[in-house]
Amino acid sequence: MTVKLGVPSKGRLMEKTFQWFGARGITLARSGSDREYAGAVDGIENVSLVLLSAGEIPRELAAGRIHLGVTGTDLVHEKLVLWEQSVKRVEELGFGHADLILAVPKAWIDVDTLHDLDAAAAAFRRTHGFRMRIATKYHRLVREFLREAGVADYALVDSQGATEGTVANETAEAIADITSTGETLRANHLKILSDGLMLRSQATLWQSRTAPLNREERASLHELLRRLG
Repeated sequence: MTVKLGVPSKGRLMEKTFQWFGARGITLARSGSDREYAGAVDGIENVSLVLLSAGEIPRELAAGRIHLGVTGTDLVHEKLVLWEQSVKRVEELGFGHADLILAVPKAWIDVDTLHDLDAAAAAFRRTHGFRMRIATKYHRLVREFLREAGVADYALVDSQGATEGTVANETAEAIADITSTGETLRANHLKILSDGLMLRSQATLWQSRTAPLNREERASLHELLRRLG
């Protein structure tokens, strides 16, 4: 058995994660073609690389099938109820920054806060006979955020594609999504509510609290964490 390290399987997150480990003397590499999800670790013994989608990593950590994993704060908080009980934060990696925000059309000149949104949602339902739709991939985080803010009369609609486009496509009236620069929001004529920041996210190294470790694996994990600082 080996210590299993889960890393995003493609894109900038994978490349930046490889660079982050490489700067600390541990080389991660994909084996074979880009279509293969196998990898190799060089520079430390008894550690294996598991390439997964960023969205799979929180669940694999919580299930104890990997010992360490790199994924965004947003995904851990969204996918794991009581996440502190199943994983712990080891290190924020300094890249993959994004904010989970709530945004509405710029044309809604009277809606700048969550209180305004609550009033607008009630008026929308009276006028149209159905609840204001908020498109998002982050159902649990958004529901908790709006409940704490006292916002009612809304309905979450699932968006697995370009969430920012749902308002223009008239499949939603507002959105809750991650943004790094805000350019896509501006291009789609959306504005972030002044108190609409839900979570600041970045790529983070997490450790499973549930993954079993024998004596050899525990020693390897301790050495790996020591090397990573």
